[in-house]
Amino acid sequence: MGLCPLFLFEGEQETVATQPLEQVRAIAERVAASRGLELWDLLSRREATGHVIRVVLDRPGPSATPEESVSIEDCAEVNREISTILDVEDPLPFAYTLEVSSPGLDRPLRQPEDYRRFVGRFAKIVVREPVDNQKAFEGRLRGLDEDTVLFEAPNGRLHRLPLRLITRARLEVEF
Repeated sequence: MGLCPLFLFEGEQETVATQPLEQVRAIAERVAASRGLELWDLLSRREATGHVIRVVLDRPGPSATPEESVSIEDCAEVNREISTILDVEDPLPFAYTLEVSSPGLDRPLRQPEDYRRFVGRFAKIVVREPVDNQKAFEGRLRGLDEDTVLFEAPNGRLHRLPLRLITRARLEVEF
């Protein structure tokens, strides 16, 4: 057995790895937009069953009720269309499973606009430093004042949570 040459070209590896995903992102954005949806997230991950490409769709605008969210039919149609395009364009150099879903009713809140969009909804928020002597909050979103989330606890107390301190936030499902 001889030695095998190993070459590493710095800077190129990232371009080669991300370029196919950027193609998938562009396809997913185009297909979602054609159906009045938006690409909320695109994840590529190696799992025990193989490589998985997850496309997460959302409905733009102030959808705050389950009736206005992305439906199973929306996901199925977008999945079929993206699959067809990927079969033709073949941008990924590996086998994969395509999954299309919505962020869910218990979706994470990631952008400042999310705190405006879901005003009135029940949520849980965790901050990295204590605010009003606590780090975990649950209650109703009351909006956004510049870079501060207005959050009402069940006892009626209004908390002002700086966005920069929020480490985790998500809507909670109410029945």
